[in-house]
This record gives sequence, C-alpha cells and structure tokens, in this order.
Amino acid sequence: MSNHYYSDKPQTAHDRKTTEVVLRGYSLRLVTDAGVFSKNGIDYGSRVLIDAMELQSGAQVLDVGCGYGPIGLTAAKLVPDGHVTMIDINERAVELSRENAKENGISNVTIMQSNLLTGIKQHDFDVILTNPPIRAGKETVHAIFEQSYLHLKTGGALWIVIQKKQGAPSAKAKLESLFTRVEEVTKDKGYRIFKAVKEE
Repeated sequence: MSNHYYSDKPQTAHDRKTTEVVLRGYSLRLVTDAGVFSKNGIDYGSRVLIDAMELQSGAQVLDVGCGYGPIGLTAAKLVPDGHVTMIDINERAVELSRENAKENGISNVTIMQSNLLTGIKQHDFDVILTNPPIRAGKETVHAIFEQSYLHLKTGGALWIVIQKKQGAPSAKAKLESLFTRVEEVTKDKGYRIFKAVKEE
C-alpha cells in the first residue's frame, strides 16, 4: 500500500517535473512528483471540475485530496478575498501543494496533511471540492461525502467529479441519502460533476 498516491508516506523514488497550465484564465506553474496523483499533468476529471466549480466572492473553500494543488490553487485565485483549505493524506502531495502555492504567489491558502477530514476543525465551509480517490475504495469515497456534509454550512455545496464507469450512479445515490438537493451539473467524456447542497 505504501506506493499508492493515497498512502501517507509514499516510498516511490522522486521524479520531479514542472508543468505550466492555464486554468480558468490563470497561468500556473506546478511542480509534480512520483507518488502523487496524476503526476504527469492535470487529469481530465480535475479539469472538468475546475471548469465547472462555482465560487462566490469571499468563499471559505475546502479541497479534499488536493494532490499537488491544481483544484485548490485555482479556487484560491478565483476568490482572492476568500480562503482555501487544502488537505491530503499524502505528505509528499502536501509539500508539493505548499511549494506550488509559494511559487505562484498564492497566500490565501492553508495546506495540511489530514486523513480524510479528520484534521479539519472548521464546520462552516461554503464549498467543498473533491476529485475523490476512487482507487482507495467506495468506503473511503463515501466517508468523504459523509464528513463533508458535517463540515459544510447550511446552504453550502459539495462539488465532486467521478467517472460513470467508476461508480457515478452509486456515488449519486449516496449523496442523495445525505443531501436534500443533488444536481448533475455537467458531464464530459464519461465524467460527471455533481453538486450536493446542504439545505435546512
């Protein structure tokens, strides 16, 4: 298990690369490494989520499973007057996200290691974003949904991306068991974006 991107201390030999991307109109220079998710460039699912996510001015945002940071850092650029908390179980991913935030001059972020949301004390996030670790198993993915519900404020929304063939129907059913309103915001090449709103 120690070499999966969802392990806390990947043992894989380092293989650092720098990639330059434009996300939501912002140019970002991101360092990646072996032992983290999608090390060769931003995966398609994350791109679909980044393009779809809606963030209000001043939003308090949580990125669960941040990897080396593309989703959370783009969110931070979109809400310069807000704050983005970025978490990952993988310490190498956390270090890369910190490095990438610094490299791109992004300061409205808090980046920390956390197994799912266990290290998070804040319970009033406006938006939680996740490209969940499907390979970690359905139990882990559903735990993210359950814990996210508890950490959202009323009216807040969980945004997730998931492939149809990797469990989108069961993910939607799980979301609907927790949240009053679940919408499929977009679908693209088999990827589904769900927005689950926590209403009273």
